[in-house]
Amino acid sequence: MNLPVLGSLTLSGFAHRWYFAFLLAIAGLVTLYVFMQLIRRKRILRFASMELLESVAPNRPTRWRHLPGIILVVALILLTVAMAGPTRDVRTPRNRAVVMLVIDVSQSMRATDVSPSRLAAAQAAAKQFADELTPGVNLGLISYAGTPAVLVSPTTNRDATKAALDKLQVADRTATGEAIFTALQAIATVGAVIGGGDTPPPARIVLFSDGKETVPSNPNNPKGAFTAARAARDQGIPISTISFGTPNGYVDVNGQRQPVPVDDTTMKKVAQLSGGTAYSATTLQQLADVYATLQQQIGFDTIKGDASTGWLRLAALAVSLAALAALLINRRLPA
Repeated sequence: MNLPVLGSLTLSGFAHRWYFAFLLAIAGLVTLYVFMQLIRRKRILRFASMELLESVAPNRPTRWRHLPGIILVVALILLTVAMAGPTRDVRTPRNRAVVMLVIDVSQSMRATDVSPSRLAAAQAAAKQFADELTPGVNLGLISYAGTPAVLVSPTTNRDATKAALDKLQVADRTATGEAIFTALQAIATVGAVIGGGDTPPPARIVLFSDGKETVPSNPNNPKGAFTAARAARDQGIPISTISFGTPNGYVDVNGQRQPVPVDDTTMKKVAQLSGGTAYSATTLQQLADVYATLQQQIGFDTIKGDASTGWLRLAALAVSLAALAALLINRRLPA
């Protein structure tokens, strides 16, 4: 329920739950009211005959005379909820965060199973991601094949990132682990100079690749992808992985068709080990959707905000309705 007059009544928790103890007092008042009504009825029946009672006290709207009291009880319950400090989730743009975009530019990215090619689609989606990312987030860019290269150190200058994306070139081999270690180093460097807090800024790595690591051959080696993912977890930096491509991808090597099917296994394991999330996409639209999801996760903090205003207004409205009903039905205010 979300009325413009009342404000938001959405809930994500309560700041002062002990105020709900007042519900016991409300329950006691209801019990006392019912008890007094029973005592009152017994007294009337005890000291007056039914014939005389009907002649001096005509029928009253007994079915409705309790309505003001019921509405008043509802108002007290609403007031109790308001005093308990209801909260709601509030999303605020981040101004202290670092995101390293790490993109695989190995030869398999030339595959055209995604039009116009895996690399071209990656460039287009990454530029859109840079445009839509919260302005206060520091975005960096690393490309990697056999060796990683920091193309843009983390910065709020999106034009630098987009210009570097346009210049990506494919190369041989795939050193995913070294790329992750390079990203961690870039995050540590910029984190040391970013002020505004007693702790390092929150950071995340977005790793984009279509295949498994080839250098080293064992991802558990000191420079392997799994080792790097564990290091990221130890530093509190999750890795969001994006596997991009189809099982039918291929590239031409010396006139020979070389299959380059997308490999999700390594990427999912990297995300799992780092405490991040794995995504996959087979089309440019799916890739754009993944980046949109990441933008919402990375660009905003979710904090607890006060949600008591709507409940207070609703309680005040209920009190007013109780008073109006008492005047119209019982010709007096509820007591």
